[in-house]
Amino acid sequence: MNISSFIGDFTAKLDDKGRVVFPAGLKALVPAECEMKFVLHKDIFQNCLEMYTFEEWHAQAEYTKNKLNFFNPNHANFWRKYMQDSAIVVPDPKLGRISIPGNLLELSGLKKDVIFAGKGFKIEIWDAAAYREKEMSTEDYKAFAENLSL
Repeated sequence: MNISSFIGDFTAKLDDKGRVVFPAGLKALVPAECEMKFVLHKDIFQNCLEMYTFEEWHAQAEYTKNKLNFFNPNHANFWRKYMQDSAIVVPDPKLGRISIPGNLLELSGLKKDVIFAGKGFKIEIWDAAAYREKEMSTEDYKAFAENLSL
């Protein structure tokens, strides 16, 4: 399996139909042998979307599924919601646009200006204003880094 490592923040604009151009800087980080097929998923804890290569999504979904007992109704309901808030997208070959389904636009609060934020194994798609608001302060970042060294 080929792993993409996404790095960098890229600004983009959503059009009125929920389409946005997938940034060339991120597209270039997808290995040539990987299919340009992605899964969008509503982040569980933040008001943004997660974007995975199809291969990475498969690995994430398998990991999650293997932690569940489908004879437990709470686990089954969790899985249903987990999968419900997901969609497959493929950039169009001409312009590289992806179409974000309306339900995911609504759930994530994406408006006109968005940020594609490379986070290693995934890309987060944020409303630009919300992304700036959620940024960890330098002081908190330093304190957390100090705790990691213990």
